[in-house]
Amino acid sequence: MSAATTTAARNQRGSLTEGRSPEELRDLVNAVGAELELAPAEDIVEWAAETFGERFAITSSMGDAVLAHLASRVVPGIDVVFLDTGYHFAETIGTRDAVELTLPVRMLTIEPAQSVAEQDAEYGERLFERDPDLCCALRKVQPLQDALAGYDAWATGLRRAETHARVIAPVIGWDDRKQKVKVSPLARWTDEQVDRYIARHDVLVNPLQQDGYPSIGCWPCTRRVAPGEDKRAGRWAGQDKTECGIHL
Repeated sequence: MSAATTTAARNQRGSLTEGRSPEELRDLVNAVGAELELAPAEDIVEWAAETFGERFAITSSMGDAVLAHLASRVVPGIDVVFLDTGYHFAETIGTRDAVELTLPVRMLTIEPAQSVAEQDAEYGERLFERDPDLCCALRKVQPLQDALAGYDAWATGLRRAETHARVIAPVIGWDDRKQKVKVSPLARWTDEQVDRYIARHDVLVNPLQQDGYPSIGCWPCTRRVAPGEDKRAGRWAGQDKTECGIHL
């Protein structure tokens, strides 16, 4: 199916998924999950766009633009949700701006209910040190929950090769907390496949990737990773925390 046809299908089907219940969505996951498990990433995105229409979006933390690039080839104009926590590196914000300018996507920048200053006033400064789970809940988890209210399905760049905690991530799954279909088109991709896609399509990559930051989050909770370390060793280093909570 051509990109133009997929876009037309997306526009036509947008209203068809209005009011689809969580039970119906879960049944859909059970019906197609195994069938799409080995499908190419492009086919997975196309299925989601055809099935959910305008009630399908992708999310990106702007470590790179691989998912945004791939999805925009299949569904030009697709919604890309970016969470601006107020703690991002300048390079991450720059990558977001570059993606918005160069790819056929609709960038939606989502901010928490409170600014950093407002959060500091209520909870005290440097909450990310004292209670990183609460900080992530306020600045990532809840904002995403709110941002996805108008969608039935969302796609992430989650890959099984990233951490041991993600090795069972399904390509098509059910997010019980959000009551939505969670699509992970790149779940089976290896690091080598990501690198090949970036090279083949000249995909935008966050400059921090070349500066010792293979996994990029908020600057207070992200450090460089030494050669030989796990790629996510720089996230919440020294703390008993490995995920922000979005994928739990």
